[in-house]
Amino acid sequence: MPDEVIKLGTRISEIIKEKKYKTREVAHDADMDVENLRKYIKGRQEMRVTTLIKIAKSLDVTMDELFTFLKSKKRK
Repeated sequence: MPDEVIKLGTRISEIIKEKKYKTREVAHDADMDVENLRKYIKGRQEMRVTTLIKIAKSLDVTMDELFTFLKSKKRK
């Protein structure tokens, strides 16, 4: 898996812990199976954009908050 996929999963996990949510509740709110959410969190499976949007909504965060692990690169 690409490093970014693993980091995204880690970030989702961090947000769940910070907000004291339960994984199953986040999965339910995102209209997905808890096992699939766990695969994303562990970086074992890439997700579709629509799934990412559902997860962000269920966590009540923006895309910027999800992708804080990305560093901006200046173009020359």
